[in-house]
Amino acid sequence: MGIHSDWSDWLPQAIESAEPDSVAVWYLGCNGFVLKGREGTTIFVDPYLGLGDPPRIIRMIPVPFEPNDVRSADAILATHEHVDHVHGPSQAPILEKTGASFYGPDESVAVARDDEEWANDYDVTDEQLIEVTEGDSFGVGEFEIHVEPAHDPDASHPVSYVVEHEAGTFFHGGDSKPAAEFDAIGSRYDIDLGALAFGTVGVMPHRETGVPTVTKWYNDENQLLEAASDLRVDRLLPSHWDMWKRLTADPTALHHHARSFEHPRRLEIAEIGDRLDL
Repeated sequence: MGIHSDWSDWLPQAIESAEPDSVAVWYLGCNGFVLKGREGTTIFVDPYLGLGDPPRIIRMIPVPFEPNDVRSADAILATHEHVDHVHGPSQAPILEKTGASFYGPDESVAVARDDEEWANDYDVTDEQLIEVTEGDSFGVGEFEIHVEPAHDPDASHPVSYVVEHEAGTFFHGGDSKPAAEFDAIGSRYDIDLGALAFGTVGVMPHRETGVPTVTKWYNDENQLLEAASDLRVDRLLPSHWDMWKRLTADPTALHHHARSFEHPRRLEIAEIGDRLDL
């Protein structure tokens, strides 16, 4: 079954037609992002266009585009194997139409290759599915991408990404909580904009039993600022706070938590479809 967008094709059209002076970053809601450099290289990170699993997991924001409307992409990066980060109906049509490569840790690639068998259902080759791990670096057009550790107890093998460009550096932490390695990452890179998952604690039906269960998937205010401070990000962009019913949060509350820290120097509040520039 195809994905239906609430917004038609205006967002992928806006991305395709954009001519940034540096690097443009669009927030797709949930934990999804698009980066486009001044030379046109376009990278998607964790794009998810699904509806969740109602009534247990309910999407609270629009589906911003249909994957078949994406005509230009060079890579998709996946941070870990969860469905809102690796999702065939959201991502395989982009690979099929653009010839882009899909990069992810072993568990993420296994979902695409074995569990969902993208090559059987879409015109996607096995060569497009590329396994990466912590310590790897690779180039995609004008970007240099470094695979770094992450700490997500709910995932089997999560990673984070540092995306370097001569105009600036973007960090995507996936759904990571504060990690012991973040201080070293912050020392090694000069991170201009960092995206970290933020949410509240809510009561969700348990996946197997359906019993209402206290659930915490993302950083709270203090954890988010701990991670951002360790990473020494100049600008902090909270993500994921908008997505799931019962786990949504108010990112403006982070102003109070951030004001006494040296990092982040600035808090960026972006809504789905918004563009920022490095």
